[in-house]
Amino acid sequence: MKEIKAYIHRNRVAEVISALKSSAAWTAVGNNEHNLTAYMVKGSLVPLDESERRFSVELGDEVINEYKLELHCSEEHVDELVKIIVALARTGQANSGWVYVMDVVTAVPVL
Repeated sequence: MKEIKAYIHRNRVAEVISALKSSAAWTAVGNNEHNLTAYMVKGSLVPLDESERRFSVELGDEVINEYKLELHCSEEHVDELVKIIVALARTGQANSGWVYVMDVVTAVPVL
């Protein structure tokens, strides 16, 4: 099992989530395997415009509100899901976000 984490701009998150949930990888196994979670986080992506620019007193630096997406999948679905995120999270900037893929050693459902 793999965990995919993506840090993307807030204006791209809804389209990315919709595409993930409509993908063949998602629908092949139902949504129980994927456990998609979205968090709004303060990050260091380059702001798209001045309205995104914020200064964090706690961090002492400029930040933007971006989204962190986390989902789990089998290894066979990683490439498809990552391609969807990369394609739809683009903003036109040189760096529109980051996607990480990690191994999940153990996953235990809470029943």
